[in-house]
Amino acid sequence: MLVAGCDIGSTTGKVTIMADDQIIAHSIVPTEPLCEDTAHKAMSQALAQAGLAPEDVEYVVGTGYGRLVIPFAQATVTEISCHGMGAFWADPAIRTIMDIGGQDCKAIRIDEEGRVVEFAMNDKCAAGTGRFLEETARGLGVEVWDLGPISGEAQETIKLSSSCSVFAETEVMTLLNEGKDIAAIAAGINQSIASRLSALVRRVGVAEKVVISGGVSKNGGVVRGIEQRLGVSLTHVRVDAQLLGAVGAAVFAKRALAKRSRLGERRAARRAGAV
Repeated sequence: MLVAGCDIGSTTGKVTIMADDQIIAHSIVPTEPLCEDTAHKAMSQALAQAGLAPEDVEYVVGTGYGRLVIPFAQATVTEISCHGMGAFWADPAIRTIMDIGGQDCKAIRIDEEGRVVEFAMNDKCAAGTGRFLEETARGLGVEVWDLGPISGEAQETIKLSSSCSVFAETEVMTLLNEGKDIAAIAAGINQSIASRLSALVRRVGVAEKVVISGGVSKNGGVVRGIEQRLGVSLTHVRVDAQLLGAVGAAVFAKRALAKRSRLGERRAARRAGAV
């Protein structure tokens, strides 16, 4: 049984291919102007990694903000459900997920079967999102993936006053030109994200285990800030946390294919009984 999940987000496209219940290939690519192009590129890379042809994959579920225009997906599922299911697949003891995307962030609570029971989304532009990190990193003159390591060197934290990514970028540049320590500014950027995400999680209720999904999960400064605020140790899962949405989509694809197979068997049995 070969299935795939395709998660088209605002900054990256992700694909995971599963054989039975094991991930055999995956890809993460930058989002193209057209979501359809992103989907094709991500799927092509994953297929090449697995040595498969497109027709070898029996069922594909699409998710993410571009899910409705994935040309090869047989079905779509919301990213909230997919991130919940992906985290549950990675560790069935997980109950709380923070999905930090490029343009939004979500706090999700799931039950003992991976079903979503509560969720909340940011309601204030790009504050608390990957886009906020990208804009402020640009103001600091560093790459976004450097914010975690740089902030780890800080002796203090300079708190940002702005939650808007545009104004925060300007504020960061001003602080830099005032001679403020770059590590302290980076720490303030990460703590701003951590503060907003922690408040969002408290709205749905913190139930352990807790995990971050999305690319921001790789930012150690944000991770440490959230752990300090929530008083929990975030779970490290067995797969790249940036893939959890695509993993969840692949799990839903597997279930849909199994259901279709069972329906086919029942119909065949009815036809055989009628002969």
